[in-house]
Amino acid sequence: MTKPKTDDKNNGTIDIAGIMARIPHRYPMLLIDRIIDVVPGESCTGIKNVSANEPCFQGHFPGHPIMPGVLIIEAMAQTSATLVVDSLNNVGSDSHIVYFMTIESARFRKPVVPGDQLHIKVTKDRQRGNVWKFKGEAYVGDSLCAEAIYTAMLVPNGEGKDRAGSAAE
Repeated sequence: MTKPKTDDKNNGTIDIAGIMARIPHRYPMLLIDRIIDVVPGESCTGIKNVSANEPCFQGHFPGHPIMPGVLIIEAMAQTSATLVVDSLNNVGSDSHIVYFMTIESARFRKPVVPGDQLHIKVTKDRQRGNVWKFKGEAYVGDSLCAEAIYTAMLVPNGEGKDRAGSAAE
């Protein structure tokens, strides 16, 4: 599958179809709805519309739904993975996958609840070969809700399997 590059006519945005052409995640694990402000190879912002009907809210927490912090970090990773794949030629969800390597300095500052629109700002710290390090920040309005520094590796499909056949993350 050939992915379209970010469309400059759309002000550096990637819609949901473009996201799915770049990363393999699908509902219920696809945690971003749109990418905006793309600077290829450097930064972008993912948009996540938090909805009360998402599966995580059935148990986290009944009567007081809060988006789990690990899902906010995963949304950061998906935003970064979309940027990585968008920045490279001949790379798409059918040919490569991006795996977490490290998560550092994760901090959760304010709860994210149904009805919020999460703006996930990711910036490349550095890249060495197929390893990328990012800083991610998640905002609702002007309020910083979560932040983390994390590293991921771009791997051709089939090379990220261990001897038992499961994905190495």
